[in-house]
Amino acid sequence: MLTILGFAMIATFLVLIMMKKMSPIAALVLIPALFCVAVGQGAKLGDYVIEGVGNLAPTAAMLMFAIVYFGVMIDVGLFDPIVRGILRFCKADPMRIVIGTAVLAAIVSLDGDGSTTFMITVSAMYPLYKRLKMSLVVMTGIAATANGVMNTLPWGGPTARAATALKLDAGDIFVPMIPALGVGLAAVLLLAVVLGRRERKRLGTLTLDEVLTTETVTESETVLVGTGGGSDRTRTNSGGAGTGTGTGSDADDAEGAEADAGEDEGFKGLDPNRATLRPKLYWFNAGLTVALLTAMIMELMPIPVLFLLGAALALTVNFPHMTAQRARIAAHADNVLNVSGMVFAAAVFTGVLSGTGMVDHMADWLVGAIPDGMGPHMAIVTGILSIPLTYFMSNDGFYFGVLPVLAEAGAAHGVSPLEVARASLVGQPLHMSSPLVPAVYVLVGMAKVEFGDHTRFTVKWAALTSLVVLCAGLLFGII
Repeated sequence: MLTILGFAMIATFLVLIMMKKMSPIAALVLIPALFCVAVGQGAKLGDYVIEGVGNLAPTAAMLMFAIVYFGVMIDVGLFDPIVRGILRFCKADPMRIVIGTAVLAAIVSLDGDGSTTFMITVSAMYPLYKRLKMSLVVMTGIAATANGVMNTLPWGGPTARAATALKLDAGDIFVPMIPALGVGLAAVLLLAVVLGRRERKRLGTLTLDEVLTTETVTESETVLVGTGGGSDRTRTNSGGAGTGTGTGSDADDAEGAEADAGEDEGFKGLDPNRATLRPKLYWFNAGLTVALLTAMIMELMPIPVLFLLGAALALTVNFPHMTAQRARIAAHADNVLNVSGMVFAAAVFTGVLSGTGMVDHMADWLVGAIPDGMGPHMAIVTGILSIPLTYFMSNDGFYFGVLPVLAEAGAAHGVSPLEVARASLVGQPLHMSSPLVPAVYVLVGMAKVEFGDHTRFTVKWAALTSLVVLCAGLLFGII
């Protein structure tokens, strides 16, 4: 019964948010609460929630101060050269911008932290997508999938968990998987090309000078002109808001509709006149950011402590007056509240899922459903199971709860635990869009994308990328 209720709870949550019947925060809180009562453990709901909140509190604290830190870095202009460099490389071509998103997300993912990756990627790319009226779910989907492939780095989490659970060396698991993961990254770049070409067809190719035009142009001046889909498209500026007119059914696609929704916030990342710029402190801010990321990779201190210290130092140096500091904190309060609120709401979901025993029963049922004849192919089975399982449960639950059972079943049929461990990494591209991953709320929150829209768009592409990694592993004889 707990197995059925566990799957039903997750399915109910996903359906409601994708149909936009409930907000993610409300769904994360109310649905598990109702299912907790349904299994007869309503009296323990408080204990489950407090335990879940306790487990995710460090993550919430890290995100709160990280958002403030990177928000300040955006304000003072740290990422402006990156945005300009990417724009000049992309030449205002939507296809190149999507490819640039994949490359940037993959490079930044080297720090091993998904939240940091998404904050930096969105900070750099969001102004481009907004100003060019590109689909924001394309940005979030590509960034999440690229980060999912790179999340398999030994210091990223899953590989270390697999090594710990099976008492193996992380290097022995990861190094042989590099060719397969390289193919997976190539698949993400190919996906970026496909989605970018779709955006190019919808929007046209824009000229660099038109995109770099500042927000000081008058209402009647043309700031963006593109040709695509056989028709001219002209956008005019009206008080910083852009309006677009064009023909062709692609403009009404569900995957691109949200690109034109809401108020155009302008090309803030390249506004050379904003009052918060601190050009004289550029190298200080760059050095502080590098030092912060280095300390995080070297694990000199807990990540929440590092970002707390970094945010305090960045605010103090760049905005020494109290009024200016309060203004910067207030400017990023919406992002902080949305993301941290989502994380604490997710704590209710994970707390109930774990506390009631649903996640354990789900894992036991799935493992028990494997036919005995599949024993010699347990590595392949593990790779296939890792795709849905790492989406429906946390990495801790999968790697410490399910993987040892799969490895033991494989060992009984002569399958090396190393092969099973490598196969367990296959599902990470999809895992990074799981509602149980706090970092994904940073991604959709900063990109101002509905979680349901992101899920509906990304899941199919991320699952396909996972299958590509699995097939490459089989082809190379790694799995």
